[in-house]
Amino acid sequence: EVQLVESGGGSVQAGGSLRLSCTVSELTFDDYAMGWFRQAPGKEREGVSCITWNSGSTVYGDSVKGRFTISRDNAKNTLYLQMNSLKPEDTGMYYCAAAPRRWVPPPLFQSAYSYWGQGTQVTVSS
Repeated sequence: EVQLVESGGGSVQAGGSLRLSCTVSELTFDDYAMGWFRQAPGKEREGVSCITWNSGSTVYGDSVKGRFTISRDNAKNTLYLQMNSLKPEDTGMYYCAAAPRRWVPPPLFQSAYSYWGQGTQVTVSS
């Protein structure tokens, strides 16, 4: 059974940093584009960032450009999201997801993704 397990969420003050991780099992990791999505209370889930199978291309949502960095380690089957200069509006549940195919560029739309994690909560206080 494919599993995506997020970790690294927590509560921080505005301006702080967090690093999210997503460990993937039972999936040929480097055959998949990977993405991070988030859902704030009362809002729809939105794309945060995504990355190609070989880290050759990344895409970021407008609200996180210049503050967040996505990366992956195929040897460890792990996806990362470094989040700096966090703002209260970054609060939400963060999900990692896997999109089959070696997409280029990577897709930042949810329908491309076949597998999803359970999420990790990020709370940013002002």
